[in-house]
Amino acid sequence: MRKKVILACTDCDSRNYTSESNRESSPERLEIKKFCSTCNAHTMHKETK
Repeated sequence: MRKKVILACTDCDSRNYTSESNRESSPERLEIKKFCSTCNAHTMHKETK
């Protein structure tokens, strides 16, 4: 079953994106390089709790 997760920018901690993650196959947190409108640059976004 997929779980909806929130992605937050690592630089400014702005919560910009939502995504779906499969918890059973990957227990570690999701990390994706996405565009942050607050920083106005491409930064790493991590899954929040």
